[in-house]
Amino acid sequence: MKTLFAVLFAFAMSTSSVYDFKMNSIDGELIDFARYKGKALLLVNVASKCGYTPQYADLEKLHEQYGDKVVVLGFPANNFGGQEPGSNLEIAEFCQKNYGVKFQMFEKISVKGDDQHPLYQFLKEKTGSEPSWNFCKYLVKPDGTVKFYPSKVKPLELVDELG
Repeated sequence: MKTLFAVLFAFAMSTSSVYDFKMNSIDGELIDFARYKGKALLLVNVASKCGYTPQYADLEKLHEQYGDKVVVLGFPANNFGGQEPGSNLEIAEFCQKNYGVKFQMFEKISVKGDDQHPLYQFLKEKTGSEPSWNFCKYLVKPDGTVKFYPSKVKPLELVDELG
């Protein structure tokens, strides 16, 4: 297992752009991030049983109202307080039922620690910051610059940052 993570880590460090990644959506479809090239991305590590979970509503509103400026991408993670214990199917059902989520959700990953997903290794490398709790955000501008925002920053507070 450690060998697999070493290979994934090497990939993350050799990747020059977030648009080089490919990941499975929450329903198993392989998503090539190249489809988002030229668009701003807001990447958020999400959890269903967190005090910040109501931010799903603002993430969906951002997706609906500003989808021409930013693509919202959700990454369920169980790294903080065991607040995302569900399966991908359970998470998808929760998001749809409670928040009407239509923005792109991905399969559950680890965003911190020894098994940190290569995407989050890449984001950490670019910003020097990694998630400290659920609902941390990375805004990737079309030019490739990446900025980190902590959980307390609400999604709609980033509208002015979209350009």
